Amino acid sequence: MAAFVALAVCMGIGRFAFTPLLPMMQADAGLGLAEAGWLASANYLGYLAGALMAGALPWSSTSQLRVGLGLVALTTALMGLGHSWPLWAVWRFIAGLASAIGLVATTSLCLSRLAALGQQQKAGLMFAGVGAGIMLAGLLCMAMGLAYVPSPMAWLVMAAVALLGMFCARGLWASPAARPSVAPPVPTASPAPQCGQTSLLRHARLIFCYGCFGFGYILPATFLPAQARQLVTDPAVFGLAWPLFGLAAALSTLIVGRVKRDYSRRHIWLGAQLLMALGVLVPAVWSSIAAIVLAALCVGGTFMVVTMMGMQEAQALGGAQARKLIAAVTAAFAAGQLLGPVVFSVLHDTLNVSLEGALVLGCALLLLSCALLIKPFAPRADQD
Repeated sequence: MAAFVALAVCMGIGRFAFTPLLPMMQADAGLGLAEAGWLASANYLGYLAGALMAGALPWSSTSQLRVGLGLVALTTALMGLGHSWPLWAVWRFIAGLASAIGLVATTSLCLSRLAALGQQQKAGLMFAGVGAGIMLAGLLCMAMGLAYVPSPMAWLVMAAVALLGMFCARGLWASPAARPSVAPPVPTASPAPQCGQTSLLRHARLIFCYGCFGFGYILPATFLPAQARQLVTDPAVFGLAWPLFGLAAALSTLIVGRVKRDYSRRHIWLGAQLLMALGVLVPAVWSSIAAIVLAALCVGGTFMVVTMMGMQEAQALGGAQARKLIAAVTAAFAAGQLLGPVVFSVLHDTLNVSLEGALVLGCALLLLSCALLIKPFAPRADQD
């Protein structure tokens, strides 16, 4: 449950609070879609930097987690304390960096402990925290939108929630999972140098597929509420797009956690990503609020399933290099999701390409990744 809360803060607020707040910032701060794309890209660039740092920092996972959660709360508050686009970009960059460090640390701590206890099926509960955080952020933003709360105050409310979440998650670094004498984390600060790079090259297809997933899902994950706002002006209606996305994400990991014993992680990943590709494509070819709802269900109901399968696959295949492989797939995901808004913003500014055109490109990359998932991944080196 501590890991559940930690992921709700790191991802639901550090990564995704901007999405439901975007319509509010459009209304009272005059933020345009292209500007929003660049702010999102700053967050994703920070997420990439954080993923790379998480695998290289000599700090323990518990120290990384505390720093990550603290920075998420701080930078979220700073978003509400000024009206400067360059500073917003800085705060979103640091929030992305902190959320990636927190995600890798939480995943490493909790998955290694669950594996030691033989209770890997409970990983679904931990990853449900992401969807729960997204849903909570969406519901809070919808309520504040209906109450005409200005976006700066909304950011401060989110910061307070993040601080409360950090307090509730403290059990994760105070639990036996954090004590090497009870359950040593699989990742180590100084892995054997002669095998680390070889291990990552060995799993290049896994890393690439996870990167395609990042690119494919990020446009709807960033712009769904803004798309809904273009179709209907009532905040009680368009505000539901993001909570629905989060609810689908939370329920999906709980359901898959119960049924995955009948299927391999790779097959679940493949099936979920096919459904995601459908959700990404639907708003590009069908302009209606029903399409937005379908996209929220298809993308929201699969992106955490793919995240969970990818992380667990990296944990299982990484062996002694597990944290490095988890950090590598997270970095690939971050690179993919960074390219998504950048590609959209550049194409929109230079060629006047619509968001719908970018969604078609995202769907194509998801399908490419699906094709690459058909073949089993390379086993761990010690399993050859």
